[in-house]
Parts: sequence; C-alpha cells; structure tokens
Amino acid sequence: MRREFLKALAWGSLSAFSDLPEFLSASQPGQGRKIKGNMAYRRLGRTNLFISEIALGGSPMPDWSLLREIIERGVNYIDSSSSYENGNAERQVGRLAKEVGRDKIVVATKFHLRGNWNEATIVRSVEGSLARLDTDSIDVLCIHGASDEDELADERVLNAFEKLKKEGKFRFSGISCHSNHQRVVKKAVDCGRYDMVQLAYNVFDIVEPEKDVKTYEDYIGASGIRDLIALAASRDVGVIAMKVLKIGGRRQNLEKYRAGATSLYQAMLKWALENKNISSVVTEILNREQMEEDLAAPQTPLSAKERNNLFRYVAEHSRDYCHMCGLCQAHCPSGIATTDILRYLAYGESYGKKEAARSAYAALNPEQTALGCRNCGTCEEICPYAVRVRRRTGEARAVLAG
Repeated sequence: MRREFLKALAWGSLSAFSDLPEFLSASQPGQGRKIKGNMAYRRLGRTNLFISEIALGGSPMPDWSLLREIIERGVNYIDSSSSYENGNAERQVGRLAKEVGRDKIVVATKFHLRGNWNEATIVRSVEGSLARLDTDSIDVLCIHGASDEDELADERVLNAFEKLKKEGKFRFSGISCHSNHQRVVKKAVDCGRYDMVQLAYNVFDIVEPEKDVKTYEDYIGASGIRDLIALAASRDVGVIAMKVLKIGGRRQNLEKYRAGATSLYQAMLKWALENKNISSVVTEILNREQMEEDLAAPQTPLSAKERNNLFRYVAEHSRDYCHMCGLCQAHCPSGIATTDILRYLAYGESYGKKEAARSAYAALNPEQTALGCRNCGTCEEICPYAVRVRRRTGEARAVLAG
C-alpha cells in the first residue's frame, strides 16, 4: 500500500489526499485571520492573541539588524527557551522588546523538566527567564519538549504554573512536543490546563503508514498529527507548527524542486499554512535571503505545480525521515534511544547544529546508542513508515560520536 501511495506521490497524483483537512484560502480568510500590510495574523486559540503566520524561532537568533527588520516586516511571535544560546536568546528578545515596544511582540519561552526537577526548580527557571527577558510577564510559557504525558498533570508542574500565574508572571500556558505526540498532545488537550501546543508538522505527514498500527487503543490515524491538530482546534487550544521545513537554518540546495519563483521551502511553508487549524509556523531566519523567502510564502496559495514538487520530494526521501512517533524506542528490547538519536542526527546533518547534536548524543549512556544494538530488527518491524532505523542510528554514531 505504501509503495503505491509513494508512487502516486512521485507522479503528482492528488487523488490520494481526500482526507486532508479543510484549507484556509488566502482569498477567503477565515474568521480567525487578519491581514495587516504584507503579513497575515491568526488567532492562537483561546488566548485570543493574533500572531503572525510566520513566527521567529530563537535557536539560533538572527543578528541584531536583521532581527529588527524581521519585526518591522510584521513578525510578532518569537519562540525562545531558557536553553537557547545559553540564555542569550532570551536576553536578545528582552532587548528587542525594550527597543520596539513590549506590545509589539508576543514573547514565548520554555522551561525543561530534566534531572531531579520539582516545583521549585520550575519556578526558578521561569524567574531566570523573566530576568533575562527583562520583563514582568511572559505571554506564553511552555514545557519544553514534553515527552511523558503523565508529567503534564503532575501536581508539581500544575502547582508551579498556578503559583506563577497568580503572581502575574505569565499569561498563557503551553507545551512543545518532539516525540510521543499522540499521547502527549492528546493529554495536553484533554486535561484542559494548556492553552496552546507546539508540535512538528510538515509535508512528510502526508505519507501513509506501511502497516496498521495497533500499539494502543487511542492511537489516532496514520501519523496522527493532522488529527491531533484538529482535536486541539476543536477544544480551542492554539496550535503552532515547528519543523515545517524539516531542516533548520542551514538550507540545502534543492533547486530541482523549485516551481517557477517558488522554492521548495516556500512550498513547505505554504503547505503547512493551508491547514486552518494552525495559527503559525516557526522558522529560523538567519540571513536576508531566508527572510525574503519565508515572509513571501504566505502571500500566495500553493499552486498545483508546487504541490506536485513537494510530493515528489516526499516520495524520494520518506524512508530517511523519522516521524518521531516514538514507537521504535518504546519497543526496542535493548532500550536504545532510537527516536532521540534520529532527532540528534537531524540536528547535526541538516540543522547546522552539529556541536549541540554531538553534546546531546554524548549525554546518552553507551548502551542507549548503536553500540547496544542487537540488530534484531524490532525497530524496523514496528515502524509504520518503513524508516531504515538501524542504518540511520549507525550513521548517527559515525556523525555524532567523533
């Protein structure tokens, strides 16, 4: 089935996509969309914040003059974290808010649940962010990289959020999620304590699974991402998409997929923004060319040729793209951190973050890496998308362990 699906992609067939969500037409904007100048803004769920369709990722931040220009061009949402650039990203956002006006930007930042965390460590982390941001209140405060659904309703987390909210130190709560999306995002929506979710969503999510997935009852759909986004929107939980370009600041030369004046990266952004349940897409903009490329993307809808080129790209590269569902890692009899390893490999190979990727890889116990692999093949048997997990984890050792 998957081979036929990918063959249809390669030939540009659109008939396989009757299950796609309703699209937001640029010529017929939805109720939650406003246009000002050359930028469109969408409502971020029940926060009632209107944020730019292109949001700025803060790891890394652009240089100062470019940062100012990006804001002047209409971008008003900045995604940061206590860990980005050792806190310097937050300092830059704080300086920016002072210069352009605090009301001109929506400040989002995140804290980690790592090590022996508790309520007090969360509060200290957020207070550190407030100091670096040089502000009294954060607009959107998120758990960074939530992967354990039980932590979202943990009393220590909820108490920390409640304490900080009572003190006026943030306005809205949320999560970012890199893996185990089906359980984590569903929990965030169902528990009613989070106003927004940020999760990976890109054109590779059109790929159908190789086999049926019956690992647990509430597994939603194929990759589940589109359905999770719709679920969040149905509860008025805002959704921000990340990893939309699949690669990060170091953009590869993909000219063969260009459709006229539209680059593949612009087509990726347009594709994600077709989903009316998404408020914004986060991208890292590091130079003027990338700024012009990204900010032009929402101005015109995705054409048939652009869509076909996107699908051709997916058909040619899908077996090397990890959907971060976490199934391989959850079922590995050797306890290898396959999902984490493939994410670190993506950071090192395509995001231009080789040192950070090596550092994260080095923090794994040796038995969690390819060194502990028994070559049993369980990871590839369980993977719904036929990703070459063993090959990719081996490549990660070669790329990141040196």
